[in-house]
Amino acid sequence: MFFESLQVAADQVADSGIETEVVPVDKTLSIMDLIMSGGMGGHLIMISLFILSVIAMYIFVERYSAIRKATKLDVNFMNNISDQVHEGKLDAAKVMCQQAGTPVARMIEKGISRIGKPLEDINTAIENTGKLEVFKLETNVSTLATISGAAPMIGFLGTVIGMIVAFHDMASAGGQIDVELLSKGIYTAMTTTVAGLVVGIFAFIGYNLLVVRVDKVVHQMEASTTEFMDLLNEPI
Repeated sequence: MFFESLQVAADQVADSGIETEVVPVDKTLSIMDLIMSGGMGGHLIMISLFILSVIAMYIFVERYSAIRKATKLDVNFMNNISDQVHEGKLDAAKVMCQQAGTPVARMIEKGISRIGKPLEDINTAIENTGKLEVFKLETNVSTLATISGAAPMIGFLGTVIGMIVAFHDMASAGGQIDVELLSKGIYTAMTTTVAGLVVGIFAFIGYNLLVVRVDKVVHQMEASTTEFMDLLNEPI
């Protein structure tokens, strides 16, 4: 009797034309879900981008610290060197340069060691030392530029692979369009592009910041070289 009553009630609801409303369920999507749902190819791309991001971070921090240290020079350094040279205390001037330990100081030390030779030879020795110092400052900076260009391309490669896999899965399903399968493949594939752009943008900004800092050191070296050569040209 109870089951018959339930059946009657169900028939009445059906006959009344009342449609049951389906409440859509909001699906939340985390970054970890995107990373883990990319398949083997997506995982390899994401691992590659992660390695590149670590390398870029290390290069930026290490080079920024080294270049920042290279810019630290006592404002009275050249005045003290000038006093020592005028007094003929070349050894004391070299010691001051060694204690400073900056690219500018090493250039000036090279010039002091050449005092007594023609000015052209002294200038050439200082310029050669300066080129070596700039080369040391720019170590691995070009790698950062390479990462800034390679990371987005690697991310785009992951997107293309993901799209190929998505359409292959659709073709394997008998040609039936599965919107859910297609959309899942697309947003999973796009994840690698986003990751590649993030790494590339960070590397690009870091590269330009380092270039600006190196240019500042080069300007400081040129100004100090000019001041030192003017010192040698002064009448005794």
